Amino acid sequence: MTPQQPKIVVLGGINMDLVTFSPRFPQPGETVVGSRFVTYAGGKGANQAVAAARMGARPAMVGRVGEDMFGPQLLDVLAGAGVDISGIRVNQDKSSGIAVIGVDETAQNCITQILGANGTCGPEEAQAVRRALPGASALLLQLEVSPELSLEVARAAHEMGVTVMLDPGPVRPVPDGFFNLCDVITPNETEAQALAGFAVTGPESAARAASELLGRGVGTVVVKLGAQGAYYASRNSQGMVLPFSVDAIDSVAAGDAFNGALAVSLSEGKDLPTAVTIACAAGALAVTKTGAQDSMPERRLVEELLRSQRA
Repeated sequence: MTPQQPKIVVLGGINMDLVTFSPRFPQPGETVVGSRFVTYAGGKGANQAVAAARMGARPAMVGRVGEDMFGPQLLDVLAGAGVDISGIRVNQDKSSGIAVIGVDETAQNCITQILGANGTCGPEEAQAVRRALPGASALLLQLEVSPELSLEVARAAHEMGVTVMLDPGPVRPVPDGFFNLCDVITPNETEAQALAGFAVTGPESAARAASELLGRGVGTVVVKLGAQGAYYASRNSQGMVLPFSVDAIDSVAAGDAFNGALAVSLSEGKDLPTAVTIACAAGALAVTKTGAQDSMPERRLVEELLRSQRA
C-alpha cells in the first residue's frame, strides 16, 4: 500500500435513493407534476466510501442492507467501485435503507430517509470496524447508524491513533463525549445550526459555529457552505475556501464527495487549507451530475478542475 492509497474505514448508511425531479417542491397538500424519476445507489456512508475510492483510497465499508430487491444491487455497486464490502451484513428482517429525494429546478434537494437495515447496526458492526482499523488512516462516521455505535467505534479508532471524521448528518442528538473523539467534524449549514444553536448562513456565522465546536473538544471544524464554499478552523489556522464555478444540476451527495476527498487528502498528509480546497473541487464536480454514488468524481477530474480554476 503506497501513501497514495490510504486505507479508510467507513461505518454508515447504505441506501437506495428514489429521486424525483420537478420545477419546485410541493407545499403541504399540493401535488406538483414532475419531469423524471430515477433510482440511484446512495447512503451517506456508502457515498463517502465510493468518493474515497474514486480519489485513490482503499475504503472498507461496514454496514447493513436488507434481504430485498435493493440489497444485492447496493452491494454490487459498492464492489464495482472498488470498495471492500466484507464488513457489510444482510438483515433478513428489515428493508434496505431508502431515501426519497426531491430535486427542484435550482438543483436544491429535500430528502425523506427510512433507515431500514441501517438502523439495526450494532455489536457485529462494532467488531467489523475494529477488525478493519489496523493500518487505516481514517474512520469516517455519519449519523445514519446509531450515534452510540458511532461513539463506540470512535473510541476504538482514537485509541489506535486513527483519525476520526464525523459528518453529523442526518441531524440527531450527539452523545456526550463524542466531540472529544472527533479529529474532524464537517457539518453543513443546517447541521452546524443544530449543533451550535444559531443560524449558520455564511462565513461569519460559520466561524462562530466552528469556534463553538472547537470549544467542545473537536480538533478541526469544516463547515460546508454549499455554493458559498467552505469555512475551516482548527486551533492553528482558519480560513475560507471560495467555491468553484460549475453548472449545478443536482446537489445530492455533494457533501459526501467533499468528505471523501477531504479524508483522502488529509490521509495523504496535505495541509488543511489544501485538503479543504480539494474537497470543495470534488463537491463542485458532484453537483454537475445526477445521482449519489454516480456523481462521485474521479481524482483526475478533481485535479483538472483545480488546475483550471486555481492555477
